[in-house]
Amino acid sequence: MPLDPDVVEAVREMDEPDLRRLLMLARARLEARGVAIGAEAKRVRYREQLIRCGKQNCTRCPHGPYWYAYWTEDGRRRSCYLGRLDEEDVPVVASEKTARG
Repeated sequence: MPLDPDVVEAVREMDEPDLRRLLMLARARLEARGVAIGAEAKRVRYREQLIRCGKQNCTRCPHGPYWYAYWTEDGRRRSCYLGRLDEEDVPVVASEKTARG
């Protein structure tokens, strides 16, 4: 499920103290659900991808770029669509650009 654009915009407008509070809240919510934070946390890779829509008459393919997060969980590769993000919103760690059709 993509992030709500209004939520993304609200986060972009936050100053540093508000971002820190948001981070603490997110960590607390994740830990309450049993999600590992810190050294035990999953290694997540971020990818910018161009996607083909599959429509025969489309003259604008590929579309994007769209951002996806990838990680391994229970021996399976998982992904999450993040949507269109500005470069400043994407973590610097392990970001990759790829085209996919």
